[in-house]
Amino acid sequence: MLAAFADERLGYGERVVFENLSLAVRAGERIALLGRSGSGKSTLISALYRRLADAGARVALVPQDHALVPQLSVFHNIYMGRLDRHGALYNALNLIRPFRRERAAVAPLAEELGLAPELMRPVERLSGGQRQRTAVGRAFFRGGDILLADEPVSAVDETQARRILESMAARFATLVLSLHAVDLALESADRIIGLKASRVVVDAPAKALTRGDLDGLYAG
Repeated sequence: MLAAFADERLGYGERVVFENLSLAVRAGERIALLGRSGSGKSTLISALYRRLADAGARVALVPQDHALVPQLSVFHNIYMGRLDRHGALYNALNLIRPFRRERAAVAPLAEELGLAPELMRPVERLSGGQRQRTAVGRAFFRGGDILLADEPVSAVDETQARRILESMAARFATLVLSLHAVDLALESADRIIGLKASRVVVDAPAKALTRGDLDGLYAG
């Protein structure tokens, strides 16, 4: 068991989102979180990240807001996935003039994500889809056993989304992804957790569900 919540209250600030959440995430699972905006997906991703990180798990995160530094390049934002592996002086020098070995390490990820032409371009000059892929690249560069991602492919087309999801599955043993597209969730996940009004209303193997079974998550 990687993480478990047992009748727990979760939220942010003074706002309570989940009153009595019971949920477990096991190693090797590929979980898709589905539900309308405000159903609690982001809260659950954040809570999972804190719990796993506090337990010392090797976890990478793609937050919904990307958490990029707009003035810095795609290269530097991806490189930030490994900031904690070097000292402050090394990181400062790499900021001023990127080391050849670090560029060589980041470049294949940028190529894979279609960002090679933008590698040294400031993130603030990118499109929404390019920024999203930069945040994914940072998580890939971070690496680890677990990837938590909040709407990581919402700003790219369906073909790119499938390719990115395949790359995620190839790199991380365990995935928990908040997705906006039901069809993508059914294709890429082995377990679907459906949230509605801050409650878990679906928790089942993806192969046992159809799109019709999940339509109720978005009704009302």
